[in-house]
Amino acid sequence: MASYYNWAGGIFGGQPNLDLQSEGMLTKEQLLQLFRDFSSVLDQPETKSRIADAIKDEQEAVNVTTEIQEELFLKMGVDPKFGIECLGKVNTVYSDDRDLMIQFYQFVSREEMACEEAELGPEAFARKMEEVKKSQQQQRGMLQQLRAFPVDQQQAFFQMLQSKMHEVQSEGGAAMTTQEIQEFFQHQQTLLQRKGSPSSQQYTPDNSGTSGTRPGSQPKFYG
Repeated sequence: MASYYNWAGGIFGGQPNLDLQSEGMLTKEQLLQLFRDFSSVLDQPETKSRIADAIKDEQEAVNVTTEIQEELFLKMGVDPKFGIECLGKVNTVYSDDRDLMIQFYQFVSREEMACEEAELGPEAFARKMEEVKKSQQQQRGMLQQLRAFPVDQQQAFFQMLQSKMHEVQSEGGAAMTTQEIQEFFQHQQTLLQRKGSPSSQQYTPDNSGTSGTRPGSQPKFYG
């Protein structure tokens, strides 16, 4: 389906519509309106079908979501091309606005989820979202437990986790799964309870592996 932007270009002979905003930067209020409208449109069955049909025609799902954003910009009185360019500047222009940045990341995430749902299909997407929800619950539980330790021990844990993730990837492995991170945390939690801060401990990988994880994913520490 052609975007409203292309339609408008035909109406005006390929020339920009002077009545549309095409300079400056979108305000916070304009961006929040776009985020709300975009989320609402993505929830509509016809939009889901539109994205799914595009994938069947071997088109990129993101092309459709971009067209939808262009259509919404037109309704807002904003030149679509200019509006899309402004979205690319949000991280820079509004970096100090925590509320807007949270809304912006949710907007980006919502677009990614809509594309993924169309690509996977409703049933497979629902299963994946259930896995994501479970993963998020595990991560929240891990962080909640970690807060019980002093700040220096929390920092030491994250430093070692980062080192472990880098080690796994440098060895050609995939990124650590949530289960592996959880097992890593549980192992470190035990050591913290027994020996105190891990900052004075020497880290060496345990290459023996553990059940349910890739070889070498379970670290070993020596005092």
